[in-house]
Amino acid sequence: MEKKLLFIYNPRAGKTGYTSHLTEIFRVFIDAGYRVEVFPTGERGDGREYARGIGDDFDLVVAAGGDGTLNEIVGGLRESHPDLPIGYLPVGSTNDFASSLGIPQNPVQAAKNILSKHLARVDLGRFGSDYFVYVAAFGLFTNVAYETDQTLKNLFGHAAYLISGVKSLGELRTYRMTIHANGETKTDDYILGMITNSISVGGFKNITGRDVALSDGLFEVTLVKAPKNGLADLSDAAAALIAGNENIPLLEVFKTDRIEIAGEDNVPWTLDGEFGGNHQNVVIENLQYGLQLYC
Repeated sequence: MEKKLLFIYNPRAGKTGYTSHLTEIFRVFIDAGYRVEVFPTGERGDGREYARGIGDDFDLVVAAGGDGTLNEIVGGLRESHPDLPIGYLPVGSTNDFASSLGIPQNPVQAAKNILSKHLARVDLGRFGSDYFVYVAAFGLFTNVAYETDQTLKNLFGHAAYLISGVKSLGELRTYRMTIHANGETKTDDYILGMITNSISVGGFKNITGRDVALSDGLFEVTLVKAPKNGLADLSDAAAALIAGNENIPLLEVFKTDRIEIAGEDNVPWTLDGEFGGNHQNVVIENLQYGLQLYC
């Protein structure tokens, strides 16, 4: 019996010109017995809406794009077909989540790997009524991914984020937050917060904490408090994050399956590198094994 595959891809993603390999990618799936239906996204939110509205006759959905594209498709399928397996071709500029799972950067090889049917059951984040695959964050640098021009990303890849990140240093903001997690409550001033399920964020490894497991039902939480001595303290915090050193006063690092964050004002959030809206109060929960991914 012929199997049916839905291939959703972002034609503007990445800097490798992967779309020139689409025929080869499709042939991989066709030779494996799939009839391939294709949907190219045109604007933000297209992938989510299309995935949300698909019928019940698909055996597999494959997402091709960056982490934001994957986020859209996972979010749409979560509402319509939460148990449908997903394959991922990471062709974005950074691809943090794919790196965490060891998915090849070569899209043709990644397509072949999907057919191995090695099913990874990993945790999924719920952010209010939305979902995220590997990171929900607020504060310093977190706007870089969704505000960096796509053309710049395609030309320079990860370096484009670094260029835009340096510019954002001049816009340092402090957020007064009350954090509830693991039966404890604390209030402080923060410049950055990351709730993650990944071994890297923004292309940097180590900054998500130690002993990261993608299916343990726990997030790694990293909070950076407002520096007392300006850029000197901020530089120390950045160096400690990159080195995986959690033992400095500005950092709060812990694991949890649920966290409530209340701010004094609306705060802009990013979910998997895409704008996640402005929120004053958020509840973030870990859905253990909430995502089934062939890799």
